Amino acid sequence: MHKLAAYSPAFVLLVGCALVGSATRQRAVPLSAPLETLLPPISGYRATKQTVSDEERRVAGMSDYVARAYWQDTTLAFTTYVGYYERQAQGHTIHSPKNCLPGAGWEILHGGTATVVAADGPHVVNRYLLKNGNDEAVVYYWYQGRGRVVASEYTVKFNLLKDAALKGHTEEALVRIVVYMLGNHRTETAADQLGMEIAPRLMNEMKTILPAGNSSSQAQAVASRQTQPSGGRPL
Repeated sequence: MHKLAAYSPAFVLLVGCALVGSATRQRAVPLSAPLETLLPPISGYRATKQTVSDEERRVAGMSDYVARAYWQDTTLAFTTYVGYYERQAQGHTIHSPKNCLPGAGWEILHGGTATVVAADGPHVVNRYLLKNGNDEAVVYYWYQGRGRVVASEYTVKFNLLKDAALKGHTEEALVRIVVYMLGNHRTETAADQLGMEIAPRLMNEMKTILPAGNSSSQAQAVASRQTQPSGGRPL
C-alpha cells in the first residue's frame, strides 16, 4: 500500500502528460466576461490597443488576449498584456516571458519576485529589471487560473499536468505588466510604486472573469466596471 502511494504522484504526472498531449481529452473553459473588460482607461493616461500578429498568435497559441499601452502625453508609461488559454496542449501552452523577453531585445539585469497584495491576500509574482539599449523597464508577470496565482514556472507545469489528469481542464492566463523608467524621469523605485498600484487591480479584475473565481457578486462587479465612465478610477 505504501509503495502504491509513493508512485501515485508519478502516475498522475504521466497521465497529465498524456492529457496535455491531446487537447481533445480536455474541455475548453471560456471566460465569464471578455478580456476587453479588464483595466479600462485610467485617469491621467491615454490607452491605445496593441495587436499581436497572426503568426505570433499562432506560435503563442492563446485563445484570446488583450494588450494595451498607456501614455502620458507622448511618453509610453506602461503596458499590460493578458493572454488566456481555454485549454492547454502540447504546442499550445503558455510561453514564459523569461524566455520571450530576450528574444524581443530585452536584457535581464536582475530577476526575482515581488509580493502583490490583492483583495484575497498576498501573492508572489515575478519581477524583472530589464534593459534594451538606452531603455530600462521593470516587468511583473504571473500565471492566474484554476483558483491560483503562481509565479514559479516549475509549479505552473506541475499544476498543469496534475489538473489535466485529475480535473480534465487546464484553462489559465498569463498576466504581464511592463513599467518603463523613462530615463531620469522615473526611477526604479517610482516604477515599482506604479507597478504595485496596477498589479493588484489587474489581479482582482482578472479573478472576476476567470471561471474558477466567478460568483454572482463578482459578475455584478464586472458589469459595474463596464458601466464606469471612460476615465476610469485614478491609480
